[in-house]
Amino acid sequence: MHCTVNGQPRELPDEITVEGLIEILGLASAICAAEVDQKIVPKRERSETVLKEGQSIEIVTLVGGG
Repeated sequence: MHCTVNGQPRELPDEITVEGLIEILGLASAICAAEVDQKIVPKRERSETVLKEGQSIEIVTLVGGG
């Protein structure tokens, strides 16, 4: 399935969840926020939110520094 992840076109497995995408991106242990089609997906809903063809997903991680 084709989606846009962080502004880049990406091929994803069918029936993947937001949580699964975060794992594929190697961010499972990171603190991050997820947005699908400009709507925030709460952490408690990531494992049940299945992505669909053509959606736009943004995954944002926190970066420390000063």
